[in-house]
This record gives sequence, structure tokens and C-alpha cells, in this order.
Amino acid sequence: MIVVVMGVCGCGKTTIGRMLAARLDAAFIEGDELHPAGNKEKMAAGVPLNDEDREPWLDAIAVQAAQVSSGVPCVVVSCSALKRVYRDRLRNGGGDLKLVHLTGSRSLLETRMSERRGHFMPAGLLDSQLATLEVPEADEAAVNLDIAEQPDAIVGRALAFLKFSASSNSNKQKETQS
Repeated sequence: MIVVVMGVCGCGKTTIGRMLAARLDAAFIEGDELHPAGNKEKMAAGVPLNDEDREPWLDAIAVQAAQVSSGVPCVVVSCSALKRVYRDRLRNGGGDLKLVHLTGSRSLLETRMSERRGHFMPAGLLDSQLATLEVPEADEAAVNLDIAEQPDAIVGRALAFLKFSASSNSNKQKETQS
């Protein structure tokens, strides 16, 4: 299983992703580390990425997730995955993809971004990310979680979703085999 902790900048993807990976005894992939240098430079300059900028980055994430998942039962990835087509690109890498979508108010996101130090993504790009975001649809095996809650509570809700999702998949497989 590959779990993508997704959402706009400042929502806590890395924090929740690391905590979730620890609770699942899973591998963790920090999606920001796989951005090409040109993408980081563009964002640091306050220029939003476009679809062409994101394609090689998403492909790199999908490849690394597939490679890592071949040796472990679960991989957690932090990745904005803002559009359905981006998430579909990640799905093409293989594996059972689950989405943990972190959501929050614009004011909370802006506060968090303004408090970050040493990150290439400036707070000024929040509006472009919110405009780009396509909330996961019902058929995407996703849960939407509010970042106003404490991180432990968010991780607990994510774990409950993943457990339910895994049991639902197991039941579907049994029905198909019958």
C-alpha cells in the first residue's frame, strides 16, 4: 500500500506523513526532496509550478514509491498531489494508493507558512495552490482531515481510515473470488 499525505503548502504533510509512517512501521518518502532544482528555484522566486514542471517530479515520486514498496508492505509519501491528473500519475506507478488529504482554513495555512523557516516555498504561493487544488473525489480512496486538530488526532483518524479501507479491499477481493 502507498499512502500519499496530500494538500496545499503549509498543511503539515511532512509532519503527519512522518508520524503516520512511524505508526505504520512504514517507509517514508519526502516528496519535496525529489523536486528538481529548477522547480525549487522557481517556487523560491514566487513563481507557481505548472503541469509541465510537476510531471517529472510526480514521475520521480511514483518510481521511488514503487521501488521502496517492493520491499515493504507500506510506504507513506508526502506530496501535494493537488490535481486528479497528478494523483492518477502517481497511481500509474503501481500499488494500492490511498490518500490522506489535509485541509484547513486559509488563515491557518497562511499562519503556518509565515512561521516556517528555511523552506523554499514562500507564503505567497498559497493562493495559487488553493486555486489549483482539486479535492479528491469519492472514487479515489481518500479521507479529508482538518489540520486544526492536533497531529496525534489527525494521525489517529488517518489510521482508522486506512484500517477501514484495507478491510473493505479485503472484503471486495473475497467477493470477487467467490
